[in-house]
Amino acid sequence: MATDISATITPLYQPGKPMTGAERARAFRARKKAKAAPVPVPILTPTPAVMPVTRPVTHRYAGRIAPLTLTVAALSLAAVGMAENGWFARSLGSSEFAGWLFLAVGAAADSVALVMPSVATVAWQARQRGAAAAGWVVWLMTFAFAVTAGIGFASLNITDVTMARAAHVTPTVVMAQISLTDAMAARDRECHVVGKWCRERETAVSDRRAALDVAMQAVAQTADPQTVAAVKLVSWVSRGTLQPTGDDFAMLRLILLALLPQVGGILLMVTRLRAASGTARGEDCGNSGGAIAVQLGAIHII
Repeated sequence: MATDISATITPLYQPGKPMTGAERARAFRARKKAKAAPVPVPILTPTPAVMPVTRPVTHRYAGRIAPLTLTVAALSLAAVGMAENGWFARSLGSSEFAGWLFLAVGAAADSVALVMPSVATVAWQARQRGAAAAGWVVWLMTFAFAVTAGIGFASLNITDVTMARAAHVTPTVVMAQISLTDAMAARDRECHVVGKWCRERETAVSDRRAALDVAMQAVAQTADPQTVAAVKLVSWVSRGTLQPTGDDFAMLRLILLALLPQVGGILLMVTRLRAASGTARGEDCGNSGGAIAVQLGAIHII
């Protein structure tokens, strides 16, 4: 007798329960909402580019021109100082050999005064205090020697030029000399015996001599027109409050003429310090730029 097993077989496909109208409406709205939703776009973080730290064009050109100008000015002043002091030192020699020795001393002193400030500054920055102090002491000695020689050179040449101009004969001086000669001749003719006419001739001679002195003083005053004009200018600007004399301005001019050729060493020192500070500032900017780039990279990775 065969066994009936149909009741134990489970069918593979069982039809589901049909959806109601409300369920179909909810499913339709869900599909429509899913289609209308925007597709999310992935956010890409750009890799930051490390830009080189540069200065503006005008600042870069100014940073190059200023040190070059200072260096040229320092070397020019040093060359002028060496020529002046060498010439004056050579003029002090009693013989040709002594004159050349003095010239060598003057040129060497000016050379030391030119480079010693920079050398002493380098030693100070390297914490070599003793070497820096010794360098400044040597610079003071050579600076004093150079200024003394500059004063001698300037005063000698200014005096020679002033005397040459003061000895210039003008028509006024010529007329005063002729009048004085005539008055002296008339006095000699009348003064064989002291009397009324002799005393008048003596008075005339005195007047003519005073007139000649006034004419020569006028020439002497115009021998240095720079001093006269400077005194007038200071008095005019201060409205009479300051009343300098010609000697005051002559001393000021002498000091400036002696000091200016000796400041070449100071200019070179300033130029070197400025260049060193600019290099250090550029390194700091480069390091800070690298740190910023690393930080941006870290942020990008995060």
